[in-house]
Amino acid sequence: MIIYGVALLAFCYTVGQLLGDYLGNLLGVQANVGGVGFAMLFLVVLSDWLRKKGALTLHTENGIQFWNHMYIPIIVAMAATQNVKLAVSSGFIALAAGFIPVVLGMAALPLLTRLAKKTQ
Repeated sequence: MIIYGVALLAFCYTVGQLLGDYLGNLLGVQANVGGVGFAMLFLVVLSDWLRKKGALTLHTENGIQFWNHMYIPIIVAMAATQNVKLAVSSGFIALAAGFIPVVLGMAALPLLTRLAKKTQ
């Protein structure tokens, strides 16, 4: 039952967008800063927390899993349409907010690969 995950997805997306808008205003950038990423993080954390509490039925868990799998391609498509020109013209903070996580992610890949091999 796919419909069961929609309420959780809508809640996480709304909270993520509000947080991204607030963070953008706080940093002085006239754009949403990380709202989509916050929403994805909230969805993963909240669904895992509910699963550990035993608050999810099998149908609800299947619905959330469906939306977890659908969410990433949808968000990538949405992020691709964002106004890059506005972000670049907004100054150094906008550029650093995009550049620093990419560099840190690339630097963390070798470490994560080694950790994954040790656990297997």
